[in-house]
Amino acid sequence: MANNQTYQHYIGAQWVAPSSGEYFQSTNPATLAVLYSAARGNAEDVAKAVESSQAAFEDPRWRDLSQTKRGHLLRRLGDLIGEHAEELARMETLDNGKLLREMRAQLSTLPEYYYYYAGLADKIQGDVIPASDKRVLNYTMREPLGVVGAITPWNSPLTLTTSKLAPALAAGNTMVIKPSEYTSATVLRLAELATEAGFPPGVVNVVTGFGAEAGAALVEHPKLAKISFTGSTLTGSRIAASAASRFIGTTLELGGKSPNIVFGDADVANASMGVVAGIFAAAGQTCIAGSRVFAHKSIYDELLERVTERARSIVIGDPLDDLTELGPLAFADQRDKVAGYVDLGVSEGARVLTGGRRSDGGLGGFFYEPTVLTDVDNSMRVVREEIFGPVAAIMPFETEEEVLRLANDTDYGLAAGLWTQNLSRAHRMASKLEAGTIWVNTYRAMSPMSPRQGFKNSGVGVEHGTETMREYTRLKSVWINTNEEPVADPFIMRS
Repeated sequence: MANNQTYQHYIGAQWVAPSSGEYFQSTNPATLAVLYSAARGNAEDVAKAVESSQAAFEDPRWRDLSQTKRGHLLRRLGDLIGEHAEELARMETLDNGKLLREMRAQLSTLPEYYYYYAGLADKIQGDVIPASDKRVLNYTMREPLGVVGAITPWNSPLTLTTSKLAPALAAGNTMVIKPSEYTSATVLRLAELATEAGFPPGVVNVVTGFGAEAGAALVEHPKLAKISFTGSTLTGSRIAASAASRFIGTTLELGGKSPNIVFGDADVANASMGVVAGIFAAAGQTCIAGSRVFAHKSIYDELLERVTERARSIVIGDPLDDLTELGPLAFADQRDKVAGYVDLGVSEGARVLTGGRRSDGGLGGFFYEPTVLTDVDNSMRVVREEIFGPVAAIMPFETEEEVLRLANDTDYGLAAGLWTQNLSRAHRMASKLEAGTIWVNTYRAMSPMSPRQGFKNSGVGVEHGTETMREYTRLKSVWINTNEEPVADPFIMRS
């Protein structure tokens, strides 16, 4: 990615200038240097992209392509991502500040998502339903929906776009993507690679811009068959309302305030590292962050000391440097939001054991120190509301019943972690915790094969796994009368 490069929209396998002629800049959050300019999309640009994707959906080159050949295209796209992994990892690091070594790890596994859905492409099938009349054949079939609108966030642009794009394409849909205005570059490059892989023009389109302009226009476009969104709960609720008014489906992966629970019988050294990974990895900018830490009173002091000591030693700096352990927050408003929440927590009575300060990381960027809060309880806003930054609130508990009540006392239900050597307790807690993903003696593990679903205000629908194919298909029931005898008059009753 060359400095000061200008990106257009990617529509119909071509670079298309914005109808308004306007562009916006993206900056490196570590250094504040301008990276590139991107097209500022509006409703007219979105309409072009949707029309292009609708035409591609109806084009025999895509519509009549066999399921197996769709899988071949997905596999080729996965290969291309692997071939360009270093380029894509570096682009994403420059754009959102995540550690280059973390992005290299993500990009090394990202092709597996495309391989997985490539394998599912020709496993989409219906059933034959037993009928009471043997002369009637009833079967079901699953069909693609049409044009899917995807709105993706800035914290993991390629991974979270892939979670939508790969299954949608495997099912035979086309897609218009509106990436975050903070991280447009890698999603545009992904669309280019899709064309190189052999997907027909218009199957994957990208319109860049702001949520209130391009995003809202995409959500409200009448030709969309579905909306898939990852982002804040507030925006997700607005999207859900808009989609419901038009009776189209949504997949919404929204916010989280995940509990990470450490019992007295846990290996405290391992659990401490699990807590650190759960909240400080990616600078806490992940919806699954284990931001509410509950430690049994018997090991509370030890866990607090271990986590605080490691937080103090985390190396803050240039995310391109392999020695760096914590990069910047993605943009100024996000850093200010994190700082505001820590200040709020202190005003509520919380005590800062380490961190709690802005930093420029020695580079002038949007850094914030890893922060540990104690003297907190589950009623505080700093514990109840999503911060999306490197801030851990650590609380003691006494009984399993108490911590279960505290863990579930939240508006969210995306993920939860627990650390224990008691197998019975692990199963008990897993069955009672109100969260779509439960980790035991680990945190942040994921796979394209394992489904993810948010409970409560954390969203609706499923991503990953075979279940997600239902999100991108519609079910049709077909009845065929094989009886060649004349159809009886329905108004003549026969005994």
